[in-house]
Order: sequence, then structure tokens, then C-alpha cells
Amino acid sequence: MAALTLGISPCPNDTFAFHALVHGLVAAGPETAVTFADIDVLNELAAAGSLDVVKVSYGALPFLLEDYTLLDSGGAVGRGCGPLLLTAEEGGQDALAGATVAVPGLRTTAYLLLRLWARQHAQLGTIDVLPFEQIMPAVSAGNYDAGLVIHESRFTYPSYGLHQAVDLGAWWESATGLPIPLGAIIARRSLGNEQIALLDKAIRRSVEFAWANPQASRDYVLAHSQELDPAVADAHIALYVNEFTRGLGAQGRAAVQSLLDRAAEAGLTPPVRL
Repeated sequence: MAALTLGISPCPNDTFAFHALVHGLVAAGPETAVTFADIDVLNELAAAGSLDVVKVSYGALPFLLEDYTLLDSGGAVGRGCGPLLLTAEEGGQDALAGATVAVPGLRTTAYLLLRLWARQHAQLGTIDVLPFEQIMPAVSAGNYDAGLVIHESRFTYPSYGLHQAVDLGAWWESATGLPIPLGAIIARRSLGNEQIALLDKAIRRSVEFAWANPQASRDYVLAHSQELDPAVADAHIALYVNEFTRGLGAQGRAAVQSLLDRAAEAGLTPPVRL
């Protein structure tokens, strides 16, 4: 394969899963030039067609499928790992009516889930986009009534004095019985079916290498993580890198299609079939 431009987040699950691919440790893997960026920025880069292979939100996927195809391996789908809606004061869902909310991006899966949840449970107020690492400090400082958080914030929000109002992943799992789709790996269709298939296999091998050699990526993971506590990085990897990262399979694809169908029925995204 020719060198490919690859966009992933600096979060531990991505750096752990893609370490072997990026460092040439995978048989028949492509040479890659890596761009690290926040998921909302990656969504924008994909929309601009700037990268060959890129991690994006499932909330952005319906807007990208004309030029990109969904890969089976490398993404983030799971259970007990959904976005959280946090508040500075305890009060649960009752405190959310009219709330000003900071979110990590308008096409993130987290915000799509929040919109689906809010249609049934609460009329929210003003929505502002902030880089995800700024959301908890902003809510803690009183700049917003609530914040929608992702990534390692699930493990660290108590240190900001914040409280969980809604676990959107738990809501999704209760409503559907399916795992929660969070992040997708997509490849430019112009690469061609043969190269895309080889790429998918290489990503799967990279995930399998990471599991077989967990210390190999240690320095790489910690060097790029927003959260430098090794224990938090380990918990992040254990939660987000799972069998669905190796391959979506029938259940993973069913979860993705269910999310996209519900979003389309609500008029939030264009309808698509995987």
C-alpha cells in the first residue's frame, strides 16, 4: 500500500489500538502519516475530505458516507461507556429543564444521543460547543448548568466536584438492549475495495497486537493522553477497547444501524443503510 493519511484522537483507546499499525509492527500494514485531533476536529477534517482514514463520530457518519465507507475494525462501541451529562449541583434530570449545556461538538455521537434523550425527557436551553477537555472546568466554574462529557471524563469528573445527571449510554442500552456506538473508523472510497479490505485487516491485527503486547504501546499512550495518570489510561483502554474494536460483527452493526435509524426518524440526520 501507498502511505495513507490517518486521523485519530490522542485518547488512550486510539493510541493503544493503532500503535502497532502506526509503528510498522503489523504484517502487510500500510505506511501512515498520523494526525492527532479532538473528535470534533476529526469530524470536520473528514467532512473536508482531508484524510484517507479517520476516526469520526457515529453522529457524523450519515453526512460522510458518500465519500467514505465504514470499516469493521478499530472503532469504539461498547457497554457501560456512554457519554455523561454532568451538573455542578445535585438534582438529577429535574435540574435540566432550560439548562445551558456545553457539548463537545454538534455532530458528535454524544450530542446526537443527548438530542434523542431530550426529545423524551427534558427541554434544554442554550447549547455551546467547547473542546471536550474544557467542559468540566467550565461547568465547575458555573459558566454552564450542565456539560456533556466523553472519553476519560467518565473516570475523572468527581475530582471537579460534578454530579452525574444522566448516563446516556445506560439510557440507550435500556431502551434498545444494544451496545452504544460511539466512534467509527472510515476510509476514503477512492482507495478502492482491495486496499480498503487490506487496511481493515491491518487495523484488526493492530488491535490484536496491542492485546498480546500491552506494554509495547505504554509510552506512546501516555505521551499523547490528555489524562496522564496511568491508572486512568488503563481504565480507559479496558473500557473502550473491546471485541467490537476488533470487529463490529452483527451486533455492533445492528447497534449502529439502530442509532442512525432513530436519528433519521427524528429528523436529526439523513437516512442511511450500512
